[in-house]
Amino acid sequence: MDASPCPLDSEFHDQITALLASPSPQEVQEYYNELIQKEKWHSIKIEINKEHGKGVFSNRNFQEEELIFKDQMLVASQHSYNKVDCFVCSSCFRFIGSVELQIGRKLYLSGFSSKDECDHGSFSGDNAASSSSDFQNEDDLCTQENKNNAGKNSRRKSSLSKEVLELLMSGNMSLPHSKLFVLPSIVPCLGGCEEEHYCSKPCAEYDWESVHSLLCTGKGSDSLRQAAVVRFIEHANGTNDIFILAAKVISFTILRYRRLKQPGFEGSKKPILHISKNEYSLSLLLEAWKPVAMGFKRRWWDCIALPADVDSCEETSFRNSIRDLAFSSLQLLKEAIFNIECAPLFSLEIYGHIIGMFELNNLGLVVASPVEDYFIYVDDLPSPNKEETEKLTRPFLDELYDDYSVCCEGTAFFPLQSCMNHSCCPNAKAFKREEVATSILNYFIC
Repeated sequence: MDASPCPLDSEFHDQITALLASPSPQEVQEYYNELIQKEKWHSIKIEINKEHGKGVFSNRNFQEEELIFKDQMLVASQHSYNKVDCFVCSSCFRFIGSVELQIGRKLYLSGFSSKDECDHGSFSGDNAASSSSDFQNEDDLCTQENKNNAGKNSRRKSSLSKEVLELLMSGNMSLPHSKLFVLPSIVPCLGGCEEEHYCSKPCAEYDWESVHSLLCTGKGSDSLRQAAVVRFIEHANGTNDIFILAAKVISFTILRYRRLKQPGFEGSKKPILHISKNEYSLSLLLEAWKPVAMGFKRRWWDCIALPADVDSCEETSFRNSIRDLAFSSLQLLKEAIFNIECAPLFSLEIYGHIIGMFELNNLGLVVASPVEDYFIYVDDLPSPNKEETEKLTRPFLDELYDDYSVCCEGTAFFPLQSCMNHSCCPNAKAFKREEVATSILNYFIC
């Protein structure tokens, strides 16, 4: 493979080596012991061996369907192609708004997706201000959805009028029995951007403080290069949205680094008099990076599987093209949120290993849609209530077609789950339940 096109790889070689060095078994054990103690999941432990690396082990016997532990995600992201179908909290992925909003929004963005028709500023009614904020800048979503759904029979021009869908989204039209499927109200991004929405103030604050404040494009964000953030996101949506996850890891690390520098912050380090400022900054960066350091990593372009349509003689060219794609993404991210004190994070070597960590460890995130639950409920109603209800709901179900049951889909990195080894005959399963503040994965005995 050719030499790295990123000059930071050589400029910060020593710091990058330190960041990518495998933590010692003692460091790994201490980190996970502390994590387990904090979450009070004393029935499990993390053990390490030379043959299989890290593994999750039980300290006692469990009954079938018994909860083993819960795991809070480190970073996660909804797939860009899924954002038209599902309107969810950007932190915990709960569906938000209302059943009417979910249905109306999906049909509106699928059926009225041209630049002219994506003028969403005409809503009225009591809920219009909160509900329509998601539609003020949806042109990119419309374009992306059209690309991702090219050739799908389920996507077709809506026969329902634009006005009807706007009434549905604004809360001025209610569907029968929808009050049985109450969803959390929409909480806007703290920075005022139109890309992220939340189910609660705790979720909004958690995402802002841990990741989003550096990647926000709103007027209240810390980012001074909002246009650059937009360019980065557009590139990720058009190529591979795993880059957004990588950006979240870098943002997460920079924000942790800043907090560690604050005097009196729990976990902060006092400068040691006999070390240089650069050595002190590196020690802080290593501490901020620690949650990411625990994940097993390889360069993305080295560990990605060779596609079936790529001949083995073209493997080197393929892997070089993947690396170049990552570098293009990194350059856009660097323009947006570069921090000189955390410069090694913006090297291609680090970026490639972050994405490789996702390739090797990430878990697909699937959250069932309340829209599916709603239509199943309607279908199970007794006569004549069912027939009367379907007079109002059938036109919407017909328009949704197979898409009425589309789940929220994304990907996430969970610290404890990443330690679990694959089994073709598993004795545990992962399941996401709706949580109030943060996204947590539950593990049960099969």
